Amino acid sequence: QVQLVESGGGLVQSGGSLRLSCAASGIIFNNYTMGWSRQAPGKQRAMVAVILPGGSTNYADSVKGRFTISRDNAKNAVYLQMNSLKPEDTAVYYCKALRALGGPPSSWWGQGTQVTVSS
Repeated sequence: QVQLVESGGGLVQSGGSLRLSCAASGIIFNNYTMGWSRQAPGKQRAMVAVILPGGSTNYADSVKGRFTISRDNAKNAVYLQMNSLKPEDTAVYYCKALRALGGPPSSWWGQGTQVTVSS
């Protein structure tokens, strides 16, 4: 059974920082591209950052230079360090696992964690 469990969300003032964590189980973690997406009220879910099995990363333009995605393959975990937070970063943040190696494409989502940035 695949599980992705996010943690680390909360309420922070504009300019502050948060670190999100996602613990994965039930998958061969090293074979998966991991990512973070977010969904604000009334908007579609959008990719924030992804990290490939080899460590390459990609970011949405809106978070470049402020957010950093990383992974710890020994702990089956992916992180999102969010600095210089803005009110427009307020959203539910979801962890996603996308199989990149060792089988057909398949993906799973976590349950989400709320991030609220006050002005």
